[in-house]
Amino acid sequence: MIETVLGVLAWFSQWSDPLAWLVVATFVVGAVLDWYDLSRDAARTVTVAAWVLFAFFWFTQIYSFAFVHKSIVEGIGTLIAVPGSLYVALLIRRGRDSLFVLSRAVAVMGAVFLPFEAILVLQEVLIELVTRQTEFLMSLLGYQPEVVLGSTIDSSHEPFRNTFVFHPEPGYRITYTIIIACTGIGSMAIFVGLIAAVRAPLQRKLRALAISIPVIYALNLVRNVFIGLSFGTMKMQLVPEATATVFAFDLATDPGLVSYYWADRILAQTGSVLALVAITWLVVRELPEVLIVIEDLLYMATGSEYDLRGALGAAPVRADGE
Repeated sequence: MIETVLGVLAWFSQWSDPLAWLVVATFVVGAVLDWYDLSRDAARTVTVAAWVLFAFFWFTQIYSFAFVHKSIVEGIGTLIAVPGSLYVALLIRRGRDSLFVLSRAVAVMGAVFLPFEAILVLQEVLIELVTRQTEFLMSLLGYQPEVVLGSTIDSSHEPFRNTFVFHPEPGYRITYTIIIACTGIGSMAIFVGLIAAVRAPLQRKLRALAISIPVIYALNLVRNVFIGLSFGTMKMQLVPEATATVFAFDLATDPGLVSYYWADRILAQTGSVLALVAITWLVVRELPEVLIVIEDLLYMATGSEYDLRGALGAAPVRADGE
């Protein structure tokens, strides 16, 4: 039974890439209709459709995040995102117009992130830039691993200079590859979307961007160095047998994966969530209009209305964020 379910999830994963473009395009159309007040009924219909498609997109990602990447945080997040997206669609259909702000944010997030996910030239520029900066920071700490083309390690990888090679023990090689998820572009897209979606003076929006984007980029480099060195030098060999059991890998063949899963999947991903919360607080201080999105998320999670803007003394805004 379990194998059948996994097979179905794996089959659906093949549709995630084309579906991503359709989702972003639908959100963008809905955002344009809403932002320029062209037709509220049309904006509502298109935006509801976008959220339904978004739910299906997250469904196609379950197998990849939970069973291929074996990410606890991303796996749980994906499972929550499916019913969450459907719930947003239902609330918008019922007239909760404040969720148009969140919808506009998703449109911008997708428009920023998807080109880097799909266009190799953009990937190469960003990935190799982050790799060189990660390499420089490692050298400051006294580590100088060899950096090679990813394709020389795995033929399925792109020929980017993005793979660190470590030799922690005689005869044992560890490789750590920087991919697009390691560049921070996803987190940066989230804040670009949130800031662009609200109706506020341009000057304050630019200040909010200046606060969030450089901090995210810098923290992401720290994250790469932490994971790379922890994994490459096997410094986090914590409860190896239990770790191998939970993440389903052969401890005898790949003992270094213990450090990888602890550094990346447990500590770094948990730290990333906490960092995003802290950065959101900094952005809210400069651009309290984004609280309308947080209020809506709290409402969906608890069923209760919150007035965070009133509590912080922020000016009231229109239901759709103006």
